[in-house]
Amino acid sequence: MTEETYSDGVSEITVTGSIVRIDLMSLSPAERDRANNPQPVVRRRIIMPADAFAGAADLMQKVVRSLIESGAIQYRKASPQIKKCDNVKNIILIPDKSGKLIHF
Repeated sequence: MTEETYSDGVSEITVTGSIVRIDLMSLSPAERDRANNPQPVVRRRIIMPADAFAGAADLMQKVVRSLIESGAIQYRKASPQIKKCDNVKNIILIPDKSGKLIHF
């Protein structure tokens, strides 16, 4: 059986050389902020080569477009979760094979 991991989102993406680390977070049932909202806690880290990350990001964009076209989700410029998530520290710009910068 394949092990499955649930994630409420990505808390950080870090690039070191040609390696990309993606920290997956979930909302803690025990840790709360001052407003009594669940705190995001890193649960897993995915580590992959930069070219595999770029391929995964491309695949995810295709899935997002398909979900929007099917009506399963609605396109929004800024997700409400992103507005609330103050712990996102890194926005990464990496060049693709042609030298064009990819914004994540």
